[in-house]
Amino acid sequence: MSVAATPARTLTVVQLIPALQSGGAERSVLEVGQALVQAGHRSIVISAGGRLVGQLEAEGSEHITLDIGRKSLLTLGRLGRLRRLLRELKPDILHVRSRLPAWLGWWALKGMSRRPHFITTVHGLNSPGRYSAIMLRGERIVVVSQTVRDYLISHYRKLDITRIRIVPRGIDPDKFPYGHRPDESWQRAFFNEFPNLAGAPLLTLPGRGTRLKGHHDAIELVAELKQRGIDTRLLLLGVIEQGREAYAQELKELIKGRGVTNQVVMTAPREDVRDIYAMSSLILQLSNKPEAFGRTVVEALALCRPVLGYAHGGVGELLAELYPAGRVPPGDRERLVERAAELLRVAPPISPLQRYRLIDMQHASLALYEEVAA
Repeated sequence: MSVAATPARTLTVVQLIPALQSGGAERSVLEVGQALVQAGHRSIVISAGGRLVGQLEAEGSEHITLDIGRKSLLTLGRLGRLRRLLRELKPDILHVRSRLPAWLGWWALKGMSRRPHFITTVHGLNSPGRYSAIMLRGERIVVVSQTVRDYLISHYRKLDITRIRIVPRGIDPDKFPYGHRPDESWQRAFFNEFPNLAGAPLLTLPGRGTRLKGHHDAIELVAELKQRGIDTRLLLLGVIEQGREAYAQELKELIKGRGVTNQVVMTAPREDVRDIYAMSSLILQLSNKPEAFGRTVVEALALCRPVLGYAHGGVGELLAELYPAGRVPPGDRERLVERAAELLRVAPPISPLQRYRLIDMQHASLALYEEVAA
């Protein structure tokens, strides 16, 4: 999916982010960088590096390694080098996506005779206060959802709301095609690896190994469905992580205690999430704290798979618009079980996505850059 066009003016855009390992903000950096290059602009990213750098450079962006995200006094010592880099690069726009890099970028601009436009993106519901308030100093403040916009307005009463722009994250329909089904060889390999997941509707909860993601509620859901005579399987996708072994053990004990050992599988993060979603009867989004967006919701619905989630934050916002049948009041386990049973019996139809596409996000980002640069 291309956003190539002849630019009215060639721009140099520098994005600052702590690192390029994984995550939604990091993916957005790559996606915006790709759009800039395709449109004939110069895209530069400054970060501590990571596994996504190769992809970033392969898509035409430049990367400069500088650790600007580590919460240490040593990081302040890199302020001089960042200022020198910005003077050499002469960017038209400095786009910051995290609080510590934002502070360094802001300080680096002081004393520069030719200062680029300063844009911020608020990717999460950060704790309000002076440290987080740096993200409100942008000439334009990009937020990824109405949820984030409302959150900022409620916590920062003096905020100039005319500077806020909602640019939701987007998914590539080519990577999450409507109605996709994995081929038979993938299915054989998957169920050979996880035989316990065969033979019943599959529920998948994607999320890293933290209790914020609602793994306990998902396990309780499968146990309650079993008590009602509804046989299901549960995949906790991505929950096994280095350094979170104690949490994984806690979940194993809960699984055993609830008598669903043969119905629940836990895995490390995987690359074949599209095929796993496509094989699932329900995708779960049970975070017990509101999230800023909810990319999983969009990915699953793009594939034409039902989503069941707690109706708060960005997840609730997306479900209200795209799949109201999947909304459940936060923490209401009884309603969660009832709605899961309903969706497993008859799920309402899902239409192809007309919003929240990658190209929509890229077009909006380029338009914003051209607006401030004008």
